[in-house]
Amino acid sequence: MFLLKIEKAVEKEAFAQNLSFIFLKKRSYKLKTQLRTFGRSKPIKIMMQLRYILFCLACLISMPVFSQEPAGEITPENLEILGEYEDTIALLSFAIINDSFPENRFGATQKLIPTLVAALKTPNSFNYDFGRTQSISIQYPQDSTFRVFSWQLYVDVDDYRYYGAIQMNTGQLKLFPLIDRSFELLEPEQQVLGPDQWYGALYYNLKEFKTQEGPMYLLFGYDGLSFFNRRKIVDVLSFVDGKPQFGSPVFLEFTSEGGMKLRNRLVLEYSAEASIKLNYDELLGGIVFDHLIAYGGGVPGTAPQYLPDGSYEGYKLDNGIWMHVPKIFDQISEEAPRPEPIFDDKGRDKQKDIFGREN
Repeated sequence: MFLLKIEKAVEKEAFAQNLSFIFLKKRSYKLKTQLRTFGRSKPIKIMMQLRYILFCLACLISMPVFSQEPAGEITPENLEILGEYEDTIALLSFAIINDSFPENRFGATQKLIPTLVAALKTPNSFNYDFGRTQSISIQYPQDSTFRVFSWQLYVDVDDYRYYGAIQMNTGQLKLFPLIDRSFELLEPEQQVLGPDQWYGALYYNLKEFKTQEGPMYLLFGYDGLSFFNRRKIVDVLSFVDGKPQFGSPVFLEFTSEGGMKLRNRLVLEYSAEASIKLNYDELLGGIVFDHLIAYGGGVPGTAPQYLPDGSYEGYKLDNGIWMHVPKIFDQISEEAPRPEPIFDDKGRDKQKDIFGREN
């Protein structure tokens, strides 16, 4: 079994405040020196490093699973062991996000994978929250039956790779590696995927919902994608015969022409210069996201950029299906907010003079 991935969005500044604690450990300096040596004295081609990492993941998949009992209390001795692992994991994950040398980022990723797996093999590790590893996203469902790890590796301006794993709530480690193959997906909104064909993303929220087939989970994630464009996604996680499956035909949208679209996941692509919302809104009781409009692309050889226009769409759950809502905030006031205008026909405040004094 194993583990994987993350993204810049997990706030570098907040983690940097905790970094001083990590470097108090004597072995931190040694580890940092090893990473620097790995990056400069032993340069390795990026593709070779990616293949090596995938090989590690493939080896980890075949690890045996023993107990299926829920994780129990962690002993003081194991707490100390997990704390030491956490120091190393926090340092490595920080290097993956912040180191300017690609060789060092790949080297840190190669070291992080077996270190994290070794930590999770500690009995009852599910109940250890790894609170200092702020460069790794860890998302739990409400019932805490599993948790999802994810982090991001920046390869170059047009290439991000994601790593992740699902740890089940068991005393002995039961782990499903997630292998990012998003760059191979031709129709990402329509495909149902296994853990070895995962649409890689940095997850920032997880929401359970009920269906006739049983519980499913919305996974809200971020994909750095490329220099000019970003993506946010809503994937659907379910467990089929005890194994994770991504994607399910639960997003239904009726078109203006009278047809309908059924999606297995939502994928919103937008300009890297913009910031958009895509999340579950507890107050509204549904998924809310920015409505995007195309801008530019009129010049041959250029593609349009998608930007938010200030309005919002969404999805509301109806008997296990997420029904599209074209406009979320569409209230119209029957009365004016004021009995009469406060400005004159030239846009000036009728109650004040040019100096702001009351007339």
